[in-house]
Amino acid sequence: MRRPVVIACAAACGLPAAASAAPTRPASAATTRPASAATTRPASAVPGASSGQSTSSGTPIPVPASNVPPAGRRLSANAVLAIADALPKMKAIRAKYAGSYGGAYLKPALRWQVSYFSRGGKKEIGQVIIDDLSGRVLEQWTGFQVAWTMARGYPGAFGRHVNALYVWVPLCVLFLFPFIDFRRPFSLLHLDLLVLLSFSISLAFFNHARIYASVPLTYPPLLYLLARMLALSRPGASRSRRPLRLNVPPSWLAFAIVFLVGFRIALNVVDSNVIDVGYAGVIGAQRIVQGKPLYGSYPSDNEHGDTYGPVNYEAYVPFQQLLGWSGRWDELPAAHAAAIFFDLLALGLLFMLGRRVRGPTLAIALAYAWVSYPFTLFALESNANDTLVAALVLAALLAARSAPARGALAALAGLTKFAPLALAPLLATHRLWGDAGHSLSARLGRGRALPLWRWRIGRLAWFLCAFALAGAAACIPAFTHDSLHTIYERTLAYQSDRGSPFSVWGLYGGLAGLQLVVQIAAVVLALVLALVPRPRDLVALAAACAAVIIAVQLGVEHWFYLYIPWFAGLALLALLGSLSPSPPARAAWASEPARSSRPAVAVSSG
Repeated sequence: MRRPVVIACAAACGLPAAASAAPTRPASAATTRPASAATTRPASAVPGASSGQSTSSGTPIPVPASNVPPAGRRLSANAVLAIADALPKMKAIRAKYAGSYGGAYLKPALRWQVSYFSRGGKKEIGQVIIDDLSGRVLEQWTGFQVAWTMARGYPGAFGRHVNALYVWVPLCVLFLFPFIDFRRPFSLLHLDLLVLLSFSISLAFFNHARIYASVPLTYPPLLYLLARMLALSRPGASRSRRPLRLNVPPSWLAFAIVFLVGFRIALNVVDSNVIDVGYAGVIGAQRIVQGKPLYGSYPSDNEHGDTYGPVNYEAYVPFQQLLGWSGRWDELPAAHAAAIFFDLLALGLLFMLGRRVRGPTLAIALAYAWVSYPFTLFALESNANDTLVAALVLAALLAARSAPARGALAALAGLTKFAPLALAPLLATHRLWGDAGHSLSARLGRGRALPLWRWRIGRLAWFLCAFALAGAAACIPAFTHDSLHTIYERTLAYQSDRGSPFSVWGLYGGLAGLQLVVQIAAVVLALVLALVPRPRDLVALAAACAAVIIAVQLGVEHWFYLYIPWFAGLALLALLGSLSPSPPARAAWASEPARSSRPAVAVSSG
C-alpha cells in the first residue's frame, strides 16, 4: 500500500532523483555470492554502491574447505576460516543468525575474503578481509557495511585527495575569510556560511566509516538552511539595510577565482576518480549514439546506471564523442571533461546571476564562493553529474524573465535527476502575482493594460508549452527504444523500492510513516510557495528554489554529500544577494519589472 503513495509523491516532487546509482545487493540464495571488498588501491572502491564507486576490484573466487593452501598462497581456506571465526564481531553476528555459515574466497593482492551467510544463503551477514602473507585481519564488516562498500570509509573513494586536511581546511578558510565582518562578529551571515561548511563534520565521520554519526549530522544544517531560505523568500526579506562587506577588494577575489579554477581543473586531471554516476553518463551517451535502448541491460559493473532521466545521458554525448570510451570502467576521460564543463557552466551562470541581481561585485563574490566551497570541489573530483543539476537550475533562474525559456530549462533540469521537477510550480508562477502582472500587461498592451487573468493564463501557457515541448524532445532517445513501463521500472520504481543507510529513514528503520509525512510536506511546500504571492526578484526566487530542493532532500531514502551543490549556488545567491546594495535602475530591470509611465487602466471584460 505504501509504494503507490510514495510513487505518487515522487512523481509530483521528484523524490527519487536524490538517489544515485545502485547499491551492492546481498547475494541470492541460489548463488551465495559475496559482496566484493575494495582492493588496496585507494580509488578502487567497488562499483555498485549508490552514488559513487570507482573501479571493480574483481569477483571473489570461492575456495573449497581444505587444509592445503591454493597455488601461490600461504594460507589455506580452513586457516582463514578459523581466523575469521575467532573474531568477536563475527561470533556475535553468527549467534544472531542461527544456521549461518562461512565461505572462503580468493581476492587480488594476496588477500582472502571470508563471507558469512544466513541460513540458506539468503543474506550475507558478515565479511572479513585477511592478508595472506601475515594472516592479519585487515577489515571486518557486519550490517549494512557488508552490502554498502561506500559505507566502509575507504580512503579516496570519493574525490581522492580533496578529502585530505591540507586541502579541505584551507578551502574552508578561503571560503569564509572574504565575508567575515570583524566589526560584527555575530553577523548572521557568519553563521550561514559556517552552517554551509558544517557538512564537513558529517563527511569526516563518513570518511571514517562512522555512519551512525555521519548520517544524523547532516540534518541540522539542512533544517537550518531550509528555515533561512524560507525566511529570505518572504516579502521584504530579500533587501537588507546592511550591505555586503568584503575583507579584500573584488579585484583580489577575481585573481583568486582564476587561481582556484586552475587548481580545481588540475586536481581533476591528475588526482580524481570517476564514480558510478559519471560512468553511467558515458555508458548512456554511447548507447544514444549507437541507437541502442537507453534503459536496461547496463554492464554488470554498473547494473543500475540507467536510473536517471534522459537529459543526464544526452549531456555526456559531446564528451563521449570527443574523447571516446574503451567499453570498460577505466580513467573515463569523457566523464572528467563533462564534470569540468558542468562545474565551469555553473560557475559562469552564478557569475551572470550575481551581475544581473546586484552588479559586478556580487558576481565576483558568488563566483569566488563557488570555487572556494569545498563541496563543489568534492563533486568535481568525484566526476559526478550533480553539478549538471545545479547548472540547469541556475540557468532556469537566469531565464526568469522569459516564461518559455524558464519552462524549457525547468523540464531539462527535471529530466536530469527528477528532484528539480519539484521546482516546476514555483518557476511556472514566477512574476504572476501582484504589481508585476499589472506593469507587464501594461507594457504589452502599450499603456492599455490587458485583463490580468488573461495575461496570467498566457504566461502560464507559455511556460507549460515550453516545458512540455522540451521534455518531449529530451525523451525522444528514450522512447525510441524503450517502453514507458521499462523506463518507469528502471527509474522511479527502482528508486522507490531500494533501501539505503544514508538517511535517518534507512539507517534506523521503522520511520516509514514519518518519512511519508516529510515527503508530502515537501510537495505541499512546493505548491504553497508557487501559489502564495512572494517577492519577484531573483534573490527571493533563489531562496524559494533552495528551500524546495532542501525540503525534497530531507525526505529521500538516500542522501549524499554530492547533492549539496544542487542548492549551494541558490543558497549563496540568496544569502549574499540579500546583503548587497541594490543595483542601478538599468541593471535592476532584469529582476524587477519596469513601471509603466502612466497608470494602467484595466479593460473591462464585460
